[in-house]
Amino acid sequence: MTQAYDKLKALLEELFQFDREDLDFGIYRIMNQKRDEVSEFLDKDLLPQVEQAFAEFRSGAEGELRERKSALEAEISTIAEQAAVYGGSPENNPRHGEALEELAEVDARLEADKTSSRLENEVYSDLYTFFRRYYKNGDFLSLRRYKPGVYALPYEGEEVKLHWANADQYYVKTAENFRRYRFRLEGGGRVVLDLVSAATERDDNKAQNGRERRFVLRERDPVEERDGDLCVSFEYRPHPDGLRQADLNAPAAATIFDHAPGGWKARLAERAPTPSNPNRTVLEKHLAEYTARNTFDYFVHKDLGGFLRRELDFLLKNEVLHVDDLDTGDERRVGQYLSRMRVIKRIGRKIVAFLAQIEDFQKKLFLKKKFVVSSGYCLTLDNVPEELYEEISTNDAQYAEWEKLFAISAIEATLENGGDQRTADWLKSNPHLVLDTKHFSENFKYRLLASIEDLDGKTGGLLVNSENFQALNLMQARYRERVKCIYIDPPYNSKTSEILYKNTYKHSSWLALMENRLRAGSGLLQPEGVLVVAIDENEQERLGLLLRGLYPEHNLTCVTIVHNPSGQQGDNFSYSLTLRTNLR
Repeated sequence: MTQAYDKLKALLEELFQFDREDLDFGIYRIMNQKRDEVSEFLDKDLLPQVEQAFAEFRSGAEGELRERKSALEAEISTIAEQAAVYGGSPENNPRHGEALEELAEVDARLEADKTSSRLENEVYSDLYTFFRRYYKNGDFLSLRRYKPGVYALPYEGEEVKLHWANADQYYVKTAENFRRYRFRLEGGGRVVLDLVSAATERDDNKAQNGRERRFVLRERDPVEERDGDLCVSFEYRPHPDGLRQADLNAPAAATIFDHAPGGWKARLAERAPTPSNPNRTVLEKHLAEYTARNTFDYFVHKDLGGFLRRELDFLLKNEVLHVDDLDTGDERRVGQYLSRMRVIKRIGRKIVAFLAQIEDFQKKLFLKKKFVVSSGYCLTLDNVPEELYEEISTNDAQYAEWEKLFAISAIEATLENGGDQRTADWLKSNPHLVLDTKHFSENFKYRLLASIEDLDGKTGGLLVNSENFQALNLMQARYRERVKCIYIDPPYNSKTSEILYKNTYKHSSWLALMENRLRAGSGLLQPEGVLVVAIDENEQERLGLLLRGLYPEHNLTCVTIVHNPSGQQGDNFSYSLTLRTNLR
C-alpha cells in the first residue's frame, strides 16, 4: 500500500461517514447497512483491481529482481578484477557479455515495475482529486468542472440562462428533523436524546437577540432508563439567560452524568478526542452534534449519480488524457494511458454507485408524500345537526374559544335565545358561531362529517400546517389547476433573515429554496391564474430572473410598494418589490 492509496481510502471513509457508525436513526441506519459493503470494497477489492489493471506493465517480483541485479553486478565486477590481474580485457570473457545483457534485461523489468507503481499511484491520486473537489464539510457541491479552474454550465440553447451552484438540488429545512437522536456506546447500550417540547419561529421570523431558542434539559426527570436505553429529555425554547448553546452543553453533560445509573457513567465517559479537546467524552461529542443539527439547512441532490458520472467523464477527457501523447508512436505509453483511464472509470463509477444509492434514498424520503398527522374542521353552527347541540353545550373548551374570539358573554339575553348559553335554543339563535372539531372527540367529528352530504362543496377554505414544499406536493392531485391566485411572502434573505447554510452560498441557497417551491406550486394554478411574490431589494433581481426562466412565455410585471418609514426594521426594509406574473 502507498501513501496515495491511504489518502484516498481516508477520504472515502469520510464521505461515507465511517466515524458515525454508532448513530442509530434515520439515514444513518441505511449508511450502516451499506458500510460493510463499502468497507469490503475499500479493504479487499480496490487495491487488487488497480493492481490487476496494470499487471501487463509489471514484469515480476521486485525483490527477486533486485537480488538478481546485485548478483549480476557482483559477477561483472569479479570478471573485471580477474582480467586486470592477468593484464587482459574483461570482454575476452564470454560470460562478461552475457552478464551485461542479463543486467540490462533486469533493469528494464525494474523500470517496468516502477512505471506500474507510478500508474497505480496516479489512479489513487486522480480519484482523490475527483471526489475531494466536490465535497466540503459533509456536502457535495455541484461545481461542474470542465478542467482545473474552468467550469461548465448546463446550457441547452436558451436565450437567457440563469444558473446557481445549488440549481440541481432540493432545499431541505431542518426544523422538524431534530426530534430524536440515538447512538450506541462501545461498551454496550444505546442513548436516546429526545425532544419532548419544542417551539420554533414561524413565518421566517428570526428570533430577537437574546431570545434565540436553545436545547435545554427538561427540569423534571431529565434522565431515565427505559427498555434498556438511557433516555435524555430536552426542550427547545428560549433560555432565560440568553446563553449560547455551547455554554449550555457542558452543564447538560454534567447533569446527565449525575443522573445516569451507575452502569452508564463509565461508558458515557469514554474518550472521543479532537485536536482542540483531547479530553472530550463520547457524551459531549454527541451532545454537540445533536444540538448543532438545527443550525443549518441542507440539500439533497436530484441526481447525484448522473452528475458525478458526467463529471468523471470530464476528468478523464480533460485532465487524464493528454492528446499530444497519442501521436508519439510509443504504443506502450498509449497503452498506459488507456489502462489508467479504464481503471479510473471502473473504480470511480463503483464509488459513485455507492454514494448515489445513499443520496437517492434521502431523495425518496424527502419526496415521499408525508402522512397527515391530524385533520380538523371549522363549521358554522347552521351546518351542524341539532342532535349534536346538547353535546356541544357541555364542551367547555369550545365555549372558552368562543369567548376569546367572539366575546359571547356580551350577547344579551332574548326571548329567542333564552339567556342560557348552555342550551340548544341559544346555539340555534347564534348560527354563525364557528365550531372547531379540535375541541371534540374523533367520534363526534366523524358523526358530524357523516351528516354533511357534499363536504367538498361545503368547504370554503383549506388551511395546511406543514413545511411548504411538502404541503404543495400533497395538494397536487386534488387542486391541480384549480387555484385562481397564489400569493407568497418568502424570506427576503436580508441581514435579519439570512438563509443559514454551511457552504456560505447565501444567494444560491435562497434560489434553490424558491425554485423548488415555485415549480411545485405552479401546477396548482388555473390556466389564467396569477402568481404574486412579495420581495425586497436583496433578491428582487434574482427572483425576476428565476421567474422569467421558469415561465418564459408569460407576462411579468414589477410593482414597487413603499412602506411607512415608521415601520422600517432597518436599511433592508425601506421598500419592497412585488413580482406579478400571469402563468398561463
